[in-house]
Amino acid sequence: MSNKSNMQHTHKEIMVILGGLMTGMLLAALDQTIVSTALRNIVDEFHGLNHYTWVVTAYLLTSTAATPLYGKISDLYGRRIVFQFATVTFLIGSALAGASQNMGQLIATRAIQGLGAGGLMALTFVIIGDIVPPRERGRYQGYFGAVWGLSSVAGPLLGGYFSDHAQILGVTGWRWIFYINIPFGLISLVVTSAVLHIPKIKREHSVDYLGAFLLVASVVPILLTLSVYGPEHGWTDSRTILYLLIGIIFAVLFYFQERRAKEPILPLHLFKNHTFNITSLLGAVIGAGMFGAIVMLPLYMQVVKGYSASSAGLKLIPLMLGIVSMSIFSGKYISTHGHYKRFPILGTLIITIGLIAMTRLEISTNYWEIAIFAILIGMGLGLSMQTIVIALQNAVEMRDMGVATSSNTFFRSLGAVFGTAFFGSVLTNRLAHYMQSGFAELAKTNPQAVANIDPAKLKALSSNSTLIKTLPTDVKNTVLQAFVNSFHVVFYAAAPVTLLGFFIAWRLKETPLRTSHDYEKAKEDAQGEQFA
Repeated sequence: MSNKSNMQHTHKEIMVILGGLMTGMLLAALDQTIVSTALRNIVDEFHGLNHYTWVVTAYLLTSTAATPLYGKISDLYGRRIVFQFATVTFLIGSALAGASQNMGQLIATRAIQGLGAGGLMALTFVIIGDIVPPRERGRYQGYFGAVWGLSSVAGPLLGGYFSDHAQILGVTGWRWIFYINIPFGLISLVVTSAVLHIPKIKREHSVDYLGAFLLVASVVPILLTLSVYGPEHGWTDSRTILYLLIGIIFAVLFYFQERRAKEPILPLHLFKNHTFNITSLLGAVIGAGMFGAIVMLPLYMQVVKGYSASSAGLKLIPLMLGIVSMSIFSGKYISTHGHYKRFPILGTLIITIGLIAMTRLEISTNYWEIAIFAILIGMGLGLSMQTIVIALQNAVEMRDMGVATSSNTFFRSLGAVFGTAFFGSVLTNRLAHYMQSGFAELAKTNPQAVANIDPAKLKALSSNSTLIKTLPTDVKNTVLQAFVNSFHVVFYAAAPVTLLGFFIAWRLKETPLRTSHDYEKAKEDAQGEQFA
């Protein structure tokens, strides 16, 4: 065994590697949110209103479906080469997306972006797990929480900035939301090429191609059901049920394939690991609650408070501060004291309190109140997200590090898709109800206002909320109150989800975090498998 394989990285080396990894992760996280504020300009240019949701959905589908594949592939072929493959794929998708000439091209290239983003999100945590022992890992993974917090604010803000400019350097403004990825992606490639040297464990292997196909074939229809067909056509629609059944059938076939595969994409023995199961459930629950809050809060500020897209993004800074501060605090605490179980327990409880607090939001709510609620949710996320990754990586064998970590990211993404779709459906359903009851009440108090309502304009509100400003005062207040009441129901629905996470977190078993000595011994054992 070479000396290089046993060499521990210094703090300085780790920070340089961290810079390259965080750059890649930031790009992937940014592109989940940066498009939302530019969609209106894109739709106007391409006349693609009927397909605009696919600009977001295509990215989400491919990134989520690809995530578990990257972990296993990196276990087989090495971390650096697979991470760089993901980076290059993401950059190609970004360049092509920026050059798109119609909606079809943009959707296709966003799917390519997603293929790369799935690897960037998953492998970042995997690589840190390779080079830093669990006991010291908290201080570094706290920075990833900070990156996630930054992206939640910077995405809508940058998207709003670029889309507000007709041209920048002779290029249409919205196209820069994709082109801006290229220089940062190149920096990540240079840094990881220069300093990311992780010895690959050499052993005979076979690739479970059928398992990979069946996994994607099961995940995509399920994601389509959750994100598109369920919300758009109804959960009892024949197309919704058909896609869900197709996904379930392929999931069953995937299960039987993984039982017989020599090198399964998702080793089933991981589900015998208590910590893997608990952290996967926690990841899904936190993902659902997180996106329920992060998506709905800026929507409330734009629709109800009347902020612009970029201004709403800026006003999410308290959320970012909560995530960043608690990610760094919990990370340093874990590295110093070695205890981690208390943080997901406390984090999920604080998220729940924050969601319940947001049911107090009204038309006239002051921004300082909104900021306090956002800080609470951010603090809860900062205490929870990175901690469960540390717990998971400490509980699995080194040979399963990649696939276990990427699986956790996968389950969190699934939770996010479900949360976004479910809470979006709740909002739409309740909005129709409260609009109907609100106008029935208005008809009693001000019949003339109801008589003068343009039905076409009201119908258009579902796709263009800016029209609210053009409504008469009484009608406008009725519509805004309907939105507020609907948001209350969404937050009440999200709170039990994160509260479930609180009870799940209590079941997490806290085991001593492996030290540098333990970690090197585990690496040696894993490398010894090649001679077995």
